[in-house]
Amino acid sequence: SAREPSQVFVLLETIYSAFDKIAYRQGVFKVETVGDCYVAAAGIPEPNEEHALVACRFARSSLKAMKEITVQLEVSLGPDTSELDMRIGIHRYVSSFFLIQLES
Repeated sequence: SAREPSQVFVLLETIYSAFDKIAYRQGVFKVETVGDCYVAAAGIPEPNEEHALVACRFARSSLKAMKEITVQLEVSLGPDTSELDMRIGIHRYVSSFFLIQLES
């Protein structure tokens, strides 16, 4: 990456804080963050028959937040910040686990 470690920290901290707020509002359980991956689950600890729908709504809201945040951070982190993207994977089993990974 062409970014300084402190810039990567600011980027991830800002994005993950936004994801945490979205998760709380939408009833999604944050499992962990691993590097640039945000791992969360819907339907736990409280079962929810609509866990797959909850997971998809969370993914959509997170994608929107990511786009807004990267545009805002362009001023402090550089002009290519808004070009960052993310990949979302959703797996359905008893509950829906999903993974969000930032990509440049």
